[in-house]
Formats: sequence, C-alpha cells, structure tokens
Amino acid sequence: MSLKKKSREPKLPKEKKRTPARTKRRSKLGKHTMAPFLAPSIIGVTLFFLLPFLVVIFYSFVDNPVTREWVWFDNFVKLVKNNSFKRAVKNTAVFTGIAVPLAVVLSLLLAIILDQKIPGKSQFRTFFLSPMMVPIASVVLIWQVLFHYNGAVNDFLSTFGIAPVDWLKSDYAMVAIVPLYLWKNLGYNMILFMAALGNIPRDIIEVAELESANSWQIFWHIKIRYLSPTILFVTIMSIISSFKVFREVYLLTGDHPVTSLYMLQHYMNNMFKSLDYQKLSAAAILMSLVMIVLIGALFLIENHFGKDVEE
Repeated sequence: MSLKKKSREPKLPKEKKRTPARTKRRSKLGKHTMAPFLAPSIIGVTLFFLLPFLVVIFYSFVDNPVTREWVWFDNFVKLVKNNSFKRAVKNTAVFTGIAVPLAVVLSLLLAIILDQKIPGKSQFRTFFLSPMMVPIASVVLIWQVLFHYNGAVNDFLSTFGIAPVDWLKSDYAMVAIVPLYLWKNLGYNMILFMAALGNIPRDIIEVAELESANSWQIFWHIKIRYLSPTILFVTIMSIISSFKVFREVYLLTGDHPVTSLYMLQHYMNNMFKSLDYQKLSAAAILMSLVMIVLIGALFLIENHFGKDVEE
C-alpha cells in the first residue's frame, strides 16, 4: 500500500488591512516629514520672488515710494504715452519676432541634420556648442572687431564695391545683433531637439515608411507632434533669452544706443538709474502680462498639436 505524501506549501503571512485611521495617520506623518525639507524653498521663493513682486505691484499704483499716494492707473497711462517706452517696446518686439523664430527653426534643422548618419557629426556638434563656453566679454570683443566701421565685415563687402557701414550706429544695427543672438543660442536649442528626436518611437516611423509615407509626411504628421513639448520649451527659453540680449547690446553700445537698438531693458535700466520706480514697476507689470498671454497662447498651440500623442 503506497502512501502519497502531501506537499506542504509555505504559508505566507497575511497582509494587515489598513484601516482609514491608520492611513490618515501615515499621511499626516508624511506631511510633517516633508515640511522641514520644503520650508527653505518656500521661504526663499516668498522672500526673493513673491514679496518683491507684490512690492512692484504696489509701486506701480503710487506716485512715488516716499509719499506713497495712491494714483491708480496714472503711471500706466503716462508709460503708454512715453515715446521712449513706445520705441523700446517696438524694437524689442521686432527683435523677438525676428530672432526667436529663426532660433527655433534653425536649431530644429540642425538637429534633424545631425540626427542623420553624416561624417564629422561630433565635430559639427562641438562647433555649435562652443559659443556656450565663450565668456560674454570675448563675444562682444569679437563682434566689435567684425562690425566696426573698419572691421572685417566692411572689408569683405568692399570687395564687392559696397560702401562701408557703421553697423552699430546705424539703422542696420539689428543686422549685427540678431546673428550674435543666434550664435549664442543655437547650440543649446539644437541639443534639446536632438534629445527629443532620439525619444521618438522608431517603430512608428518604420510603420509609416512601410505605408509609403515620404519624408515630409513623416516629419509633419509624426515628428512634429512628438516634438511639440520641446518646441514649446525651446520657444519660451528663446523668448527669455531675447530679453537678455540687453547685456550684449549694453556692452557694445552703452546706456543710450542707436534708436534701432533701444530695447525695453534699456528703458527699464535708465528708469532705475533715475530712481523712477513707479514707471519702472509699471513697465515690469506690463511686460509680465504680455509674457503671461504669450506663454498661454503657446501652451494652447502645443496642446492642439500634441493632444493625439498624449492620448
């Protein structure tokens, strides 16, 4: 008579059911644990960002920081009627409207080229990233040598019989500043686009190729939709960088440059030097509102193009 041995399975410990009170106690413990780590950041943001911004809003509605008489929107009305402010806004809008689209489109094209199998890819990438390592003083010195009245650009143009131009003191000054902006920013934007192109699923592109889709259809219907978050980020960063071009223009031309290079930052800097805080604050508020509207519009456009990818 054969006896069958019963196989004994190891008994696993039973999981204790979490009661609502226990879960609530743990969540409270987690909040108390996070509080010491979040406190320095919250205090820093409040002291150095939130409170100063509230002070700027207050200054924009008073006559001056000393008497602090409430004048409501008078500072904004005076600001909009100021010719220097209107000139600065116009020049800044023209520069941003020209430089930012060029920066986004050219960096995307460079990223697409480098995404292909071409010889010397690493050297090409290094060439466009090298401006990020060059100090701004050196960049300004190079641009002064290139665009001076007796500089390299006029020497080159003279071979074609073109008369020399004082680039930084003429109506063509924007022609000298836009390449400077592009030279400094193309490399960073290009790296962002290359990283985004590398994250596009290759199987989707292969399926499109099997369905006889051409390169333009793959780019517009697949790659652009996957690149939409990166395009949004690069556009926002490029807009912010376009406002920072004041640094280069200031080092090249000083406080009061030629009329075509008088940017919004020049106006705000001059208001700060003259201690006209109410106009400075009003200009900062208007600039913030325009940025909020612009970035909101960019988010709506990105949601339209990238919605089906997220789904």
